[in-house]
Amino acid sequence: SLLAGFVMGSRLPRHTYGFIQHVLFPYYFHIGSACAFLNLTLFAMYHPSELLSDEQTTQIFVFFVCVAASVLNTQWFGQVTSDIVADMHLVERSHGLGQEVGLFASKSCRQLRASNPSYGQLSRQLTLYWALSSLCNLCCIVCNGLSLYYLAARLSAL
Repeated sequence: SLLAGFVMGSRLPRHTYGFIQHVLFPYYFHIGSACAFLNLTLFAMYHPSELLSDEQTTQIFVFFVCVAASVLNTQWFGQVTSDIVADMHLVERSHGLGQEVGLFASKSCRQLRASNPSYGQLSRQLTLYWALSSLCNLCCIVCNGLSLYYLAARLSAL
C-alpha cells in the first residue's frame, strides 16, 4: 500500500487520491488490528502465563503494544485524520482547488492556508494527527519486526 500511495499520489488529482485513501484506510487499519489481535491471541494460547520465560513475557508485551497502537490508530487517529481531510477538501473545493496532481500542496493551497485561519487550523490538525497515525503504524512495524526476529531466532526449536 505504501508504493501504491506514492504512485497514486503522484498521478491522481489530490482530492481523488484523498477519497481513495478515505475509503481504503479504514479497511487497512481494521485488518491490521485483527491481525495484531490474532497474533497476540495465538501466542497467548500456546504459552500459558504460569510457564512464560522472560523472553516470552516480552513477546506478549510486544504483541499487546502492537494491538494497542493498531486499535488506537483504527478507532481514533485514522478516523480523525480522514474527517479533517474531508473538511479541508470542502474548503479547497469552495476555492476551486484540489484537482492539481501531486502529493505536495500547491502554491494556491499555501496561500489559502495563510489567508484562511480555519483552513490553517485544519492543516495544523491534519499534520498532528497524520504524524500520530504514522507513529502508530511505525510502532506496529517495529513490533512485527521484533516478533519476526523472536520467531526466526527459535526456528531450530520448531
